Amino acid sequence: MNLHQFRFVQEAARRNLNLTEAAKALHTSQPGVSKAIIELEQELGIDIFARHGKRLKRITEPGQHVLKSIEVIMREIGNLKRIGEQYSAQDSGTLSIATTHTQARYVLPASVAKLRERYPQVNISLHQGSPDQVAKMLLDDTAEIGMATESLANYEDLVTLPCYEWQHMLVVAPDHPLAKKKHLHLEDIAKEPLITYHPSFTGRTRIDAAFASKKLYPRIALEAIDSDVIKTYVRLGLGVGIVAEMAVKDDPVNDLVARPLGDLLGRNVSRVAFKRGAYLRNFVYQFAELLSDRLTADLVAKAMTGHVNDYEL
Repeated sequence: MNLHQFRFVQEAARRNLNLTEAAKALHTSQPGVSKAIIELEQELGIDIFARHGKRLKRITEPGQHVLKSIEVIMREIGNLKRIGEQYSAQDSGTLSIATTHTQARYVLPASVAKLRERYPQVNISLHQGSPDQVAKMLLDDTAEIGMATESLANYEDLVTLPCYEWQHMLVVAPDHPLAKKKHLHLEDIAKEPLITYHPSFTGRTRIDAAFASKKLYPRIALEAIDSDVIKTYVRLGLGVGIVAEMAVKDDPVNDLVARPLGDLLGRNVSRVAFKRGAYLRNFVYQFAELLSDRLTADLVAKAMTGHVNDYEL
């Protein structure tokens, strides 16, 4: 058995048993993938996949155990590479970060700049996506560290820690009646067309839950994944906006009025995440410390070994 066979089996499982897609992802031929999988099955004396003709239909029970072992092997191969990089070139390499647009735009720049000051030979690779895509990039070893508000804590194969707390803000034109209202209520906001985040981004589930708890169902005039887009359409008069606190705190909107909604919508927690069992290089620990004064290299190291419980912000 060899690493090529392990990669082919792993990729076939990831691609919903579509060998053509697995071959494309691995830059090889579909017959080559199929042959390698069959050879591994013959060597192990079991069927990893159940078939209908030449098509893979499902993963067998022994196949599930094989995939778990392959996952461990491939993870340790990645760790070996990182150890080699760590000690052959102590302060250089590439830090791959997976995050959402809001984190990339408003939260990460200062930390990235400070890391580059400390490690000028370290390159940054920034991958943006939905929270679930962030999790997948960590699990697929596309990224070493991830950051998002939604979803990350739902993945058992990720180690996650709270990073910082934030609230949503209402943004309206200065002459809008809600800009001058002393006390805001969800009923007031629900009467207006809303411009806010796509359901899978930036705490949108908390927004929906808050309105639903009051049996309010506002009209969502526009959904976006980008806070700047939301603010742009508020300026055009399409409705009132609900954005993340960082989008107005670190990027003041002088032509709009921002009102805090923490008391109405609740607070949100952004989390930092790592693949469970991964080897983290020194500058990854340093970057985690730069993200939050609540995170230390020692805390992250303990969390990676399962010896620290989550803490409350």
